[in-house]
Amino acid sequence: MDRLPARARRDRHGRGLRGRLVPPTVPLSRSRAEQFDDLVLDAVEDLERRWERELAGVEFAVEDVPWVDHTSPDDVVLDADVLEDGSVPLARVLPAHREGGQEHPARIVVYRRPLEIRAADRDDLADLVRDVVVDQVAVLLGRDPEEIDPAG
Repeated sequence: MDRLPARARRDRHGRGLRGRLVPPTVPLSRSRAEQFDDLVLDAVEDLERRWERELAGVEFAVEDVPWVDHTSPDDVVLDADVLEDGSVPLARVLPAHREGGQEHPARIVVYRRPLEIRAADRDDLADLVRDVVVDQVAVLLGRDPEEIDPAG
């Protein structure tokens, strides 16, 4: 009997992967990462309405966790452009710069997992994401967070 190569077999019982548990139109079908992306987009869209000209060309990104050099926890010194809680980065502003003859736009990076861990529930996470995005936009524009989002 011919055996399939290990990578060609789907699973131990040969049944393959199961189907979706919920229809794709139900919010539950979206992953936590996709839901988090939506929270960041909502916060950015609200700010872009008021600060459209100033935020033109600014990129917003979401990463699961910050990259950390694990040489020694006592030696970790975060740059001034990093919003942190204790020594855990929550977000970072990367100003526009030119490197190797190529122009790189300003970028605000929000770290998903540290924010999710600090939130009690989805509403708390939405508030926290908005606060972090507002704070980082304020840093980028050199303004007070209250000026960026007076309602917040």
